[in-house]
Amino acid sequence: METRQRQADRSRGTKRKLMEATVECLVERGWSGTTTTEVAERAGVSRGAQLHHFRTRGELVAAAVEHVGAESVEVLKARAQIAEKSTHAVVELIADFHASDLFTAALELWVAARTDPELREQVLELQARLGREVYGLALELLDVDDTRPGVKDAVQATLDLVRGLALANQLADDAKRRAHVVRYWARMLEEQL
Repeated sequence: METRQRQADRSRGTKRKLMEATVECLVERGWSGTTTTEVAERAGVSRGAQLHHFRTRGELVAAAVEHVGAESVEVLKARAQIAEKSTHAVVELIADFHASDLFTAALELWVAARTDPELREQVLELQARLGREVYGLALELLDVDDTRPGVKDAVQATLDLVRGLALANQLADDAKRRAHVVRYWARMLEEQL
């Protein structure tokens, strides 16, 4: 029993290393530079161990983005616990979340999925699941009920806006402009909610 537990722990550790190395690779090298060989090397595991856990690069990358996405949502929840509860603070928190390395890695995955039907199916599922989680968290943080007229659209527009801001941040540091837009949008959102 103890041996099985150690094997299970090692297996989880190997998967975690692979997923973290995959996200690092996506952020640094993009989709085309993220190979299973490069990921296994960065993770410090054998190619066989990598193939045991993930048969294809698409599986590996989708699992990595999902794993890091779930972790990031937990970090976002923890930050929300100690953050100020104003609309501005909530929008800023969500915007900062989207301006992270996770977004960069996910963006690489989305672009690759555009021309890869198998990967597209995985990404659509992942995007929907993470999108629902972040949407629900936004409702909770803003302390609003999306059955009220206009709330659902306002919260979804907020999420779409911060994704657009995160996209603008990919080529150059856009923090100053993002801060201005977040302040402006928070005032508009406050009036809507």
